Amino acid sequence: MPTAWLHVAPTLLASFLASLVECVEALTVVLAVGVTRGWRSSLAGCAAGLLVLLLLVALLGPALARIPLHGFQLVVGALLLLFGMRWLRKAVLRAAGVLALHDEDAIYQREMQELDSQGGARPGLDKLAFAVTFKSTVLEGVEVVFIVLAIGAGRPELLWPASLGALAALLAVAALGLVLHRPLARVPENTLKFAVGVLLCAFGTFWAGEGMGYAWPGEDRAIAVLACAFLAVALMGVAGCRRMARRAA
Repeated sequence: MPTAWLHVAPTLLASFLASLVECVEALTVVLAVGVTRGWRSSLAGCAAGLLVLLLLVALLGPALARIPLHGFQLVVGALLLLFGMRWLRKAVLRAAGVLALHDEDAIYQREMQELDSQGGARPGLDKLAFAVTFKSTVLEGVEVVFIVLAIGAGRPELLWPASLGALAALLAVAALGLVLHRPLARVPENTLKFAVGVLLCAFGTFWAGEGMGYAWPGEDRAIAVLACAFLAVALMGVAGCRRMARRAA
């Protein structure tokens, strides 16, 4: 079972970290809406968004089993690679100081100001509060659903570890939000996105290779080697961007 564990562990980790980032961003909006316009409408919109995401997973999950594996691995691998490269590119630029770091406190304050400008909360179900948290939950959650399905698409048995990683992240963020009632600004989000980008690129390359019929040396162990390679390239990118930024300054 060591080979299986080598595949399950990175699947769980990638799903957990990616979901953690998205859940933190959704929590910031839910908290801002709850504070300014009432918790009932804010939590109702969030719950409705989660229900839509669960239905999406219930519909798409069983459908994966009816798609030819190799062709699907190629498509999902390519999409996962592009998705991971987008995250990794932004993380590299933020680490190099070219882009500003993601600031949950600033986003929280901006959301509160925008909601305050819309007037006071209405009695009963506040439609604006419901719509804002519903939209935020669905938009952030769709990325989680894609990552979970894409990471688990290569092999049916990996769908459960990927789902458990996402669920663990959701429960952890929900528990912290319930206890703290404030944005999780101390979460090193750019570091998480850096790690997630590396893992998604590694998984995407691995699945795309398997989809094209390539037999990876070391089989599942190749994922760790690919992750190390992407990490090395990303770190060189950070150093290169910093040098360019210093020259421009």
